[in-house]
Amino acid sequence: MSDAQVKAAGKLVRNVCQPKNKATDEDIDKMHQGDWNIDHTAMCYMHCVLTSQKLITKENNLDYDVAMNAAKTKLPVTIRDGTLVTIEQCKDSAKTLTDKCVAAYEISKCLYEANPQIYFLP
Repeated sequence: MSDAQVKAAGKLVRNVCQPKNKATDEDIDKMHQGDWNIDHTAMCYMHCVLTSQKLITKENNLDYDVAMNAAKTKLPVTIRDGTLVTIEQCKDSAKTLTDKCVAAYEISKCLYEANPQIYFLP
């Protein structure tokens, strides 16, 4: 995929997940700016995002194998290597496994904080 295709795919996922979870534009924008003080609905939005990309397991962990394969085969060269390192760093980032939304939040926050320049989740 090209950078433009990644953005377009992200927009599609956001258009599906945002209304489904009633996440506000404000909370979604805050995450992209590194402010992870968000409402639980935005955490559930992130679960929807990760689920749509098959990046979270039924046990609410980052699906390491799927994430690595997707990064290697689908991401543009501009962000591929950095994303592979980020996935490695965040493979065990979900700690609150009893709440799927919080677990997704923990994974997404880790992915952002590990390398904000290449964070591309919508």
